[in-house]
Amino acid sequence: MNKKILMGASALVMTAFSTTYAFAQEETVTEDKIIVTGTRRTARSAADSPAPVDVITGKEFINQGATDMTDLLRLAVPSYNVNQQPISDAATLIRPANLRGLSPDETLVLVNSKRLHRAAVISFLGGGISDGAQGPDVSTIPALAIKRLEVLRDGAASQYGSDAIAGVMNFILKDDAEGATFEAKFGSNYDGGGDSYSVAGNVGLPLGDIGFFNITAEYSEQDPTSQSVPRGDVEALLAAGNGSVANAFQLFDTPANIAQPWGQPRVDDDIKVFINTAVQFSENGELYAFGNYAQRRTEGGFFFRNPTNRGGVFAGPTVDPVTGALDPNGVPSVRVGNLAGIDANACPAGIPLTSGGGLIPDPTVLGVVTNDPNCFSFVELFPGGFTPQFGGNLTDRSIAVGVRGDIQIGNGLSYDLSYKYGKNDANFFISNTINASLGPNTPTSFRPGGYTQEEDNINLDLAYGVPVAGFASDLNIAAGFEYRVESFTIRSGDAASTAIGPLSAPSAAFPNGQGFSSSSNGFGGFIASSAGTSRQSNIAFYLDAEADVTDKLILQAAVRYEDFDSFGDTTNYKVGGLYKVTDNFTVRSTYSTGFHAPTAGQANVTNVSTVFVGATLADQGTIPLSSAAGQFMADFLVSQGQNRPTLGPERSDSLSGGVAFKIGPASFTIDYFNIKVTDRVALSSSFNFVAALQTVATDNGVAFGANDSTSQLLNSLDAAGILNAGDFAGSEDLTSFGFFNNDFDTRTEGVDFVVNMPIDLGRGFTTLTGAANYNSTKVIRNGNISAGRLRQLEDNLPAWRGNLTLNHEEDNWSALVRANYYGSFFEDHLDSNLAFPINGGAEVTFDAQLALKFADRYQVAVGANNILNNFPDRNPFGSVVGAKYPLTAPMGINGGYYYLRLTATM
Repeated sequence: MNKKILMGASALVMTAFSTTYAFAQEETVTEDKIIVTGTRRTARSAADSPAPVDVITGKEFINQGATDMTDLLRLAVPSYNVNQQPISDAATLIRPANLRGLSPDETLVLVNSKRLHRAAVISFLGGGISDGAQGPDVSTIPALAIKRLEVLRDGAASQYGSDAIAGVMNFILKDDAEGATFEAKFGSNYDGGGDSYSVAGNVGLPLGDIGFFNITAEYSEQDPTSQSVPRGDVEALLAAGNGSVANAFQLFDTPANIAQPWGQPRVDDDIKVFINTAVQFSENGELYAFGNYAQRRTEGGFFFRNPTNRGGVFAGPTVDPVTGALDPNGVPSVRVGNLAGIDANACPAGIPLTSGGGLIPDPTVLGVVTNDPNCFSFVELFPGGFTPQFGGNLTDRSIAVGVRGDIQIGNGLSYDLSYKYGKNDANFFISNTINASLGPNTPTSFRPGGYTQEEDNINLDLAYGVPVAGFASDLNIAAGFEYRVESFTIRSGDAASTAIGPLSAPSAAFPNGQGFSSSSNGFGGFIASSAGTSRQSNIAFYLDAEADVTDKLILQAAVRYEDFDSFGDTTNYKVGGLYKVTDNFTVRSTYSTGFHAPTAGQANVTNVSTVFVGATLADQGTIPLSSAAGQFMADFLVSQGQNRPTLGPERSDSLSGGVAFKIGPASFTIDYFNIKVTDRVALSSSFNFVAALQTVATDNGVAFGANDSTSQLLNSLDAAGILNAGDFAGSEDLTSFGFFNNDFDTRTEGVDFVVNMPIDLGRGFTTLTGAANYNSTKVIRNGNISAGRLRQLEDNLPAWRGNLTLNHEEDNWSALVRANYYGSFFEDHLDSNLAFPINGGAEVTFDAQLALKFADRYQVAVGANNILNNFPDRNPFGSVVGAKYPLTAPMGINGGYYYLRLTATM
């Protein structure tokens, strides 16, 4: 058996019409390339594929400064967008990325043609487009492990199943049976922040006469960055004499007036290991396996808690300016708690904010509170406020085992039977914060719990070539089966992260109604009632056919039936064709239907995030639509004349059409796409739970107080027999929440342009490659999404993105220059529902690299991304929370980055 089996049964030849990005002469567009994505036929060239397939060589990933695969993809694939996601809860830990303007979980990611499991993190704060997405974590893949990446720019749910709406990204691992490569890299931003380094190695070993064991390992670390300006309220506090503000943030050193940095997080102990192996067991069959282990610790900052007005911690009632007693006509105050819990009047109701222009607590009343052991205020612990530091310990592991080969029946029946297991863990931590309800007994570090995503996949793929009279090739018929089980687990937090302490305000009068918030501030712990495991499974069957009908005409068709135990069944199909008008001009087109099913996590997760509502910081919950509170809100919306929220699979219809042609030595491809997605699965806008309860109480004649809490309202409605308050456990502290549902429809259309051209300079080897993407999304049905979210969906990503790369290689040196274009974009800053709208302008950046090879096996490279240190337009609302630039700027916010790389090849 030759090495074709070891590389997979699909040995597909790639010609100049396929899109290849390369950095070395031996990997240019004229070199034949095997591909395995978008077709189940052997010996199929990418030029003969009815759908466009881009091939990015492993060398392109190595020849960049970044170490994270997410950032490497952003430069390699113009239709792939990602940003730093600062202060975005768990989305900072695993950043959501968008292909062709769609949600991260609408792109299917494969490794060696097998589905990559999802990450445990759900992006509750995903910048509008990615809100609620749960996609895979491609940053667990080390760049040195990649032989090539194949990007199918077409809907492919009928071929691969759920999620393949925007396209398919297939990472093919190295399969060398000999040799080794070692790499060390250091880089930093021009301003001195964000230092990063990595060391990596790839080693190939033989197994028997024809077999291999290939292993890649990488270790890296990354320092945080800060692209911040002083917040207006911080500067006011400093001007008023509150120098303690300088101590609010403690993760890394910042100027005294930067209490809340914006930038990339700190990443420590980032370990990535991938193995890929196969061994022959007969002349026509082999056993194979691949898998990974990865871990990292990521930590960043949250929003600053102002010591004069943060609700539930510092903000108090209006009080007498002299005594601190309650006075509805008085002045604002800092809240005071009575630790004895006996007499409501034993302590001042608040410390009047009468000094420093109303920003400094009155020293006399503060002294009374400080000297009385039964009185307490958080300005005693954090006189300058505090900025929580949030992070997670992430681990990822997977293993795939299988058997593949050919059975000598007729023309040969190829088979591939495999099992794959994947698991992703996110264990959260938060520090420099409090549980306000515990008063002075609060810890300042918490373990609020975590998430786990597990997936089991069993696949059987068969293919057989059937001779058909008059056809230019056999009719390739493929059929297969898939069984997949996924589970999502919520682990409860430590006791202090969930505690409702003596100073909390759940329902009753004094001493239980003192107005301090419960749970760890910034990211509340998961309570025991929300912890547990949710599962869902699905089974699928598919049939695929493809043939060269004539030497010029290729036709393809596929159909897939899939049944989910949670959401029912779906049948999807795809048809495609390619016609060779001449040897140098080809037209191609496909039409397909697709689907994306909600994950077990999306259907069952509970979470609380701190977000801006208008211009005010507030806690916003996410609960299951199936919960008592979720169903209450669904009933309420119907009673108000709105449609009832539902959660089920989203559907898609995709049309693509394009041409590929050559003019002299240059090759071009132009492809149009149109993707309609109905009933998109997404996190809804936030609903006011308190207002809904008040309306229900009013409609049913139930008396309540104007300032009654959620819990008090629930108890009142329970007493009146309207509902059972016990069913709302875990929701009694929420004032507003959202849930996953099918909330809106969109249409995304655009054009991809690619050009590849060798250039004869009379010496060495030079190539010019260009790629551009035009992308437009419109919301064509709006359920309950806000105006700000709608603008983010339509305009947050740039309509135009592209790059042009000139690469030259000669003797022992090579050079690269790249120009990147990022079109204009819109940002609903802080997801404020258009309170802070930003229209960002288009930007151009340049990258460059020079590499020198010596002693045949060593190379040193120096380079820079964004070599001219360009930045996006300044944020006109920077003083609100201190962000210097728009946070979703497609070019990033960190400016220029230089790097040094040393490589040894054995």
